[in-house]
Amino acid sequence: MSNKILSRRLPNFCAGPATIPTPVLERAQQELLDWEGRGLSIMEMSHRSTDYVEVTQKAETKLRALMEIPDNYKVLFLQGGASLQFSAIPLNLLNGGHADYLTTGAWSGKAVKEAQRYAALGLGEINVVATGKESNFTDVPVQSEWNISADAAYFHYCANETIHGLQIFEPPQVDAPIIVDMSSCILSQPIDVSKFGMIYAGAQKNIGPAGLVIVIIREDLLGRANDWCPMLLNYEHQVDKESMSNTPATYSWYLAGLVFDWLEEQGGIAAIGKINQQKAALLYDTIDNSAFYNNPVAPKHRSIMNVPFTLADSSLDKVFLEESEQAGLLNLKGHRDVGGMRASIYNAVPIEWVQLLVDFMKGFEQRHG
Repeated sequence: MSNKILSRRLPNFCAGPATIPTPVLERAQQELLDWEGRGLSIMEMSHRSTDYVEVTQKAETKLRALMEIPDNYKVLFLQGGASLQFSAIPLNLLNGGHADYLTTGAWSGKAVKEAQRYAALGLGEINVVATGKESNFTDVPVQSEWNISADAAYFHYCANETIHGLQIFEPPQVDAPIIVDMSSCILSQPIDVSKFGMIYAGAQKNIGPAGLVIVIIREDLLGRANDWCPMLLNYEHQVDKESMSNTPATYSWYLAGLVFDWLEEQGGIAAIGKINQQKAALLYDTIDNSAFYNNPVAPKHRSIMNVPFTLADSSLDKVFLEESEQAGLLNLKGHRDVGGMRASIYNAVPIEWVQLLVDFMKGFEQRHG
């Protein structure tokens, strides 16, 4: 990234809504008032218009190519964020059966609680196969200790826990269709979509602005919804309506398409994945080679997207945040449930920003260690 861009945009390590690639914002800025010479903003355009439908189709085509999504999967661009899917999933897939949930942090825990609400109404049973609570969600219980159900309707987990900085890099080996929340790690490294029954992800980490959620669902999981599943939460209905049962989040969808274009220009997911590994290694090496900083997550499950860390002397937390902001490093405060600091280094965060953070951390240690 050029010094020009670095001087214009401060390093932003926010967990979400998160950094959007600068070229994407610049293009959106250029097109804001007059999209492709049409004399109006794309925000003012009918979602039913030929022009806008073409935008959505291009976005889906680009996402399918980037992720190598098989033809027997449907792609939906919906509203309500990933949290609304915590309700949609049991309403669509539970239907009197039972489902397995793995709890590895705050977000998978919220998914369990929401699913249990529907179980209480008689829609089925929710089984928590294991929880990482005993380790304070710094590790994942080994699968041999999980209480896995027989003939579960689905198995749900969160691939990357944004708050705790814990990531599961490979899907669990289970027989049930795997439903995974990839909100904070989608598009960050190559995955085999065919291993999953459904992938869902809120947009505000690696896809674009908040307000959009992407659902990638295998066709055989459609048509299973409970009779009173709300229309807007019914995946089959949304597939039939091409994600336009009601007015979609038009601008977020458009910006997602621009992000997909940007990802392609970077060389695709494999290329961005290598950069993400380099960024994470740079930051974790700095933490591990210091007695001043600490990351408690088991090394094999350390997130490459969200890196929480604490200071040996917690009384310096406020000073660290004050000095880092003065240095132009934004949004490093850790989540209130974990404390300390957190650097979210999503796709749009360049390695130069991580280097600036590392340099600051080393300087802060020298001054206060």
